Amino acid sequence: MAESPSSKLTVERRVIVMARCPEAGKAKTRLIPALGPDGAARLHASLVRHTLSIVRQFAAESGGEIDVRFAGGNADDMRRLFGSDLRYTVQRGESLGDRMSLAAGEAFSDGCRQIVLIGTDCPQLRVHHLQQAFSSLSESEIAIGPALDGGYYLLGMREHLPELFDNMHWGCESVLQETLQRVKRMSKSKELLPPLSDVDFPEDLVICRQFPESFETDFPQPQKGMLSIIIPAFNEEAGLAMLLESLSDKSQTEVIVVDGGSSDTTCQIAERAGVKVIRCRSGRGRQMNAGAAMARGEVLLFLHADSKLPSDFAQTILKSVESGYRAGAFRLRIDDPHWAFRLVEFGANLRSRWLRLPYGDQALFVRSEDFFAMGGFRNWPLMEDFEFVQRLRSRGRLMIASSSSTVSARRWQRIGVFKATLINQIILIAYRLGVSPARLATLYRRAK
Repeated sequence: MAESPSSKLTVERRVIVMARCPEAGKAKTRLIPALGPDGAARLHASLVRHTLSIVRQFAAESGGEIDVRFAGGNADDMRRLFGSDLRYTVQRGESLGDRMSLAAGEAFSDGCRQIVLIGTDCPQLRVHHLQQAFSSLSESEIAIGPALDGGYYLLGMREHLPELFDNMHWGCESVLQETLQRVKRMSKSKELLPPLSDVDFPEDLVICRQFPESFETDFPQPQKGMLSIIIPAFNEEAGLAMLLESLSDKSQTEVIVVDGGSSDTTCQIAERAGVKVIRCRSGRGRQMNAGAAMARGEVLLFLHADSKLPSDFAQTILKSVESGYRAGAFRLRIDDPHWAFRLVEFGANLRSRWLRLPYGDQALFVRSEDFFAMGGFRNWPLMEDFEFVQRLRSRGRLMIASSSSTVSARRWQRIGVFKATLINQIILIAYRLGVSPARLATLYRRAK
């Protein structure tokens, strides 16, 4: 447990928490498009409380000291919000690297032999991660907890190493790799902890919904019998109004349009229709995650903006869930009468029926409880629906409805149905052979 703020620090190991006072408009600014300034600040406060509860538990069980380095507000604000039992120190330095380096240097000057630096953006952080970090410092000179966004959520060390902080491009996806390169150049030994997710963007909010005990007041609560329809959109002004009109008279449903940076009137059309609009970075997986994070439904339905659902879709979905299915999808129908599209439909529906492997254009639905427990879709530029369904199948039965969801033929028409089908199969084979989704997305764009 920490000593009083005025006492001399003598504990040999220290956890340094880099935090920010949760001021509206200044905290978690990249989440404001989804949560608003006040909502982003409240979530930030919850993230800080979660982190400090983990650190307190670690200190009580394993010993060590806690130093909360904060920016914004003042120490009285921090004590009022997060407890007066901790030491709060104002961050000093121009850049994040400067502030972290100064905090580490002061800890070693105070007599610490091991320190661990953490932020407050990781809802998956648990006591055993801190225990593992300090344990690894008995054998290695550096401990790193990789974040899935390309940064890190934890950095441990046995000596002050300013080279790990100087002139780093913070906030970029290359932070972890650049840090590892610097560690190698310094010939320091390292140990990597399990990778975890940070919460920086709207699509990351699904991670918070894995832990309702920590973030219950920050998100809508699931309502039994409600269906949330999540529509990722990008420049969909041509057909969006018609789709939203077809969904407007459905009871016990909510519609969420997640815009990925449209340059047309997509957002205005959605707002005029009275549905919830969320803005986030482009990418279908990211957009679907961002929409799901703000949903109230017991069941989530992910719908392409160029789709048309059967008239009884809501009853079909809710009845399937009541029957014990955790997820499902509809048969595929393409809105072009050409015989070639019947072959595409036949192949897709045969795959769905026998392999229980529907794709995202088949109006995939899933219980929200399962979706959040799984951490949602991967924030990949491609193959996020295929990978998600593979994980989903291991959790229980998938229902393939007898009715069809109709999608536009435009993506096949653009380059030709046979070429489009061939490209899709090549991409699938390459994915199974281990080609990264980022690389596949580049190849897909070039092929189209």
